Amino acid sequence: MNLFSPLKLRQLSLKNRIVVSPMQQYSAINGVPGNWHMVHLGSRAVGGAGLIMTECTAIEPEGLATLSDVGIWNDEQKDAWKKIVEFVHDQDAKIGIQLWHSGGKGSLKHPNERMKPLTKDQGGWTLKSSSPTEMNGIIPQELSIDEIQKLKVKFADAALRAVEAGFDTVELHAGHGYLFHQFYSASINKRLDEYGGSLENRIRFLVETVVEVRRVLPDGMPLLVRISAVDYLETADAWTLEDSIVLAKILKENGVDLITASGGGFANVSKDRVFPNYQVPFASTIKQQTAIATGAVGMITEAMQANSIIANDEADLVFIAREHLRDPYFALHAAKDLEIETEIPWQYKRAF
Repeated sequence: MNLFSPLKLRQLSLKNRIVVSPMQQYSAINGVPGNWHMVHLGSRAVGGAGLIMTECTAIEPEGLATLSDVGIWNDEQKDAWKKIVEFVHDQDAKIGIQLWHSGGKGSLKHPNERMKPLTKDQGGWTLKSSSPTEMNGIIPQELSIDEIQKLKVKFADAALRAVEAGFDTVELHAGHGYLFHQFYSASINKRLDEYGGSLENRIRFLVETVVEVRRVLPDGMPLLVRISAVDYLETADAWTLEDSIVLAKILKENGVDLITASGGGFANVSKDRVFPNYQVPFASTIKQQTAIATGAVGMITEAMQANSIIANDEADLVFIAREHLRDPYFALHAAKDLEIETEIPWQYKRAF
């Protein structure tokens, strides 16, 4: 088995184990993906990756982080995504959408404006989270039980739009300090009802949403979930890898097919803890302990490095982010480096 071995998840067949990891582009208008997204995602499909993931895509306007993020809460957005999906499919690649809600980490300015909080006059909105716990200098309001129930429906509605747009898979973004993570991590969640307190209660929102989303997806379409396997916080209430193993088992029982194991989201990770493959052990441990398929992340930049992760059965997919920004044709170059035959778009064969 190597980086270019095919993989099947339910009825989805991937030609290789290379995934373009979700990366926010901050280039949408009213949540609608445009020409930038077509070229950004399309060029990585031309570049040979087996699975292209969209950036995190909001399920409602209040789920955005900035006003320049993409969404899929209406038909205009769905129709724009459909054109991108069709182009990716034309390149013999598959494409998945990452559904997301920023929760208490939203209502921010564009990165070019240092992502400072938006004022009401600038289009800002009231932030809501699991608890009124400070994040980014702002204290959000606590979501009511009724609001939680409505959010689950909105995730399912967004997943159904994704199916209608032709996406091959759906991933729920439950990491990086965003809304689901704000519920399952006790460092943020201080609720006293059935959505707070014990681990079982804190994961309830995510698990119930998984059930709702799984219900609207075709049986043959895989459901993925990205989690933060650890909080990277030195506190007694921090989320741990052991917690993630418990969560992974429950997600698997409820129809999740693959977990991408990332980390952090509430604090900057110290530089001494960031190095090539630094998060791969999360994926490996979850895979070994639960027998669920996993995706590995964490400064994966080279062909031999990525190939080793698959060859050693540390993960089933390799999610590559920044290296795909530097090199849209990473997969084609990786095949050449590994001396593995792979299909090359006829338009580009003269260069390979």
